[in-house]
Amino acid sequence: MKRLLLAFVCMGILGLASYGQTDRATRPRVAPTPAQDAPALRNELPSTTDRRPPVLGGARTQAPSTPTPTVPEEDQIVKVETNLVTMPVSVLDRDGRFIGNLQQKDFKIFENGLEQKVDYFQSVEQPFTVVLMIDVSPSTAFRIDEIHEGAIAFVNQLRPNDKVMVIAFDERVRILSPATSNRQALRDAIYQAEFGDGTSLFDSVDRVLNQELANISGRKAVVMFTDGVDTTSRRANYQSTIADVEEADALFYPIRYGTEGTYARGGGGGGRVNDDDIVIDWTTIILGRPQQRRSRRGPAGTSQEEYEGGLRYLEALAQNSGGRKFEADSLSNLDAAFAGIAEELRRQYSLGYYPDKVGQLGERRRISVRVMRPSVIVKARSTYIFGQSDKVAGR
Repeated sequence: MKRLLLAFVCMGILGLASYGQTDRATRPRVAPTPAQDAPALRNELPSTTDRRPPVLGGARTQAPSTPTPTVPEEDQIVKVETNLVTMPVSVLDRDGRFIGNLQQKDFKIFENGLEQKVDYFQSVEQPFTVVLMIDVSPSTAFRIDEIHEGAIAFVNQLRPNDKVMVIAFDERVRILSPATSNRQALRDAIYQAEFGDGTSLFDSVDRVLNQELANISGRKAVVMFTDGVDTTSRRANYQSTIADVEEADALFYPIRYGTEGTYARGGGGGGRVNDDDIVIDWTTIILGRPQQRRSRRGPAGTSQEEYEGGLRYLEALAQNSGGRKFEADSLSNLDAAFAGIAEELRRQYSLGYYPDKVGQLGERRRISVRVMRPSVIVKARSTYIFGQSDKVAGR
C-alpha cells in the first residue's frame, strides 16, 4: 500500500514539472517576434528618407537652414526692383544700320552729368512684342490704304516668335487683334481699321501705356501710324502721356503721315481737296446737313500750327522713350525703316546701373549713354523717374 501511494506521489511531481516546462517554452517563442520587428522598422526609415528627400520632406529636417537663404534672397530682389535702372539702347551707324558686337566696356552711363558704373549688360537676340497703333481719324482717311500697306509691311519684317497687337483709334480705342504671331490674323485685323470720327490720340497712348503694355513682358515697342494731331481726348493730354512714356520701358516709333494741305480747311472731319482744289464735304452730300457743320473732331488739324504741335508730340514720344520718328514719304522708305526697327528691337543692348545717390520717390533724373566709338548714333531714353519698380531688365 505504501508503495502504491509513493507511486502516485512520484507521478504527481513529474506532471507538475512537465506543466512548468511547457509554460516556459511557449513565452520565449512569442516574445522574440516583436523584438525582431522593431529594429527592422528602424532600419527602413532612414533608407527611405535618403532615397527621396525632396518628396518626403528632407528639407523640413533642415528647417534652421531654410530661412537663411530666403531672407537675403528677398532683400536682394527688393534692392534690384527698387534701385537698378535699366534701359534698352540701340547703336546705329550714320546710315541707320544697327552696330553689333559691342561689349560692356564700350558703354558709359551718366546720371545728372555724373558717370555711373555699368552693373548690367546684355546683348542677345530676343523676340519682342509690338503694339501697332493705327490712326483712323478723318484727317488720315484719304491715306488709309497707305497706312494699311505700311502696317502690313512692318508685319512682314517680323520673325515667327515676334508678336504684334493691332489697335485702331479715332475718338475711341479699339483692339483689333491681341498680341499674336499669327501673320494672317494680323493682316485681317489691319484691314479692319476703317476711319471714323475724332482723334483721341492722347487717350489712346495712355491706354496702351497703362493697360496693354503693362501686361506684356520682355522687349516691347509701339509703332504708330498717325499725323500726330489730337482733337477729342478727355482723360489724357500732351504732358501726362509724355510723363508716362518716361516711366515706361517701351520704345515709341511714330510713323508720321502728313495730312496738312490736303485736308479740307475748316471741314473738320468730312472733307478733302481733290485734284481741282474743289472742297467736297461728304457729310453734306450724303446726309444733307449744312456745310458749316463740324464733326466732333472740331477744327483742330486745320491750321499749320496744330500740325506742327502734332509733329512736336511725335518727336517727344520718340525722344523720351529712346525710339525714332519716321516720315511716311513713300512705301519704299517705310520698308527700309521697318527693317531697321525690327532689327533694333530684336538686337538691342540692355544696360543697367545702381545710382550712386539715392533719390526721392518720383524724382526725375537725366541720363545719357555714350559709346566709345566714332561716328555712331546712340538711341536711349534721356530721363527716368526714380523709384519706379518696373525698370528691371527684361521686364
